[in-house]
Amino acid sequence: MADLQIPEDFCHNDVEPKGKTSHGDGENFHYIWGEGRTDGAAFSNEDVKAAYAERGEEQVPLGIHGTSVAVDWDSCVAAGSCMSVCPVQTFQWFRTEQDIPAADCMDTTFEGTGLTEMDERLDYTDKSQPIREHDCTVCMACQEICPEGAILIESANQEWHEKAAGTYVLMKSSGENPHAHD
Repeated sequence: MADLQIPEDFCHNDVEPKGKTSHGDGENFHYIWGEGRTDGAAFSNEDVKAAYAERGEEQVPLGIHGTSVAVDWDSCVAAGSCMSVCPVQTFQWFRTEQDIPAADCMDTTFEGTGLTEMDERLDYTDKSQPIREHDCTVCMACQEICPEGAILIESANQEWHEKAAGTYVLMKSSGENPHAHD
């Protein structure tokens, strides 16, 4: 397994998401966190750099997409390994649904109709989009197989997703010891 590129606390405490990508079902979405970074693997990968040049697009920092299924788009080199092992098709190639620059995904709605197989990417500017983050079974296969360590699976981060969305509810117990019996 490659070293993880996403800090465990990337979305904790007072960190605010910089945007989100919505699912066309009108209910689900994933946040985009951080300003991104130019030292991620995608910035030194020759296939990725060549694909951006061929498109005439500037490669810019993109941040972390998703919260409990977090993908560092600056480290994602479009290997597609995550797609080949995911049992519930959490990921899609974003460009196979909307062929727009990655920077334009912020605050955009996707129907979830993009291609989901390892070798179906449009080109190496494509990114693994956690469009169905809400369906993740936390099997961890994608995190284990990602060659760049660009994926962090952490179901406890759902709390931070809900806090950012304003939907978090703290469930308090009625007694001092919630496991005690009368």
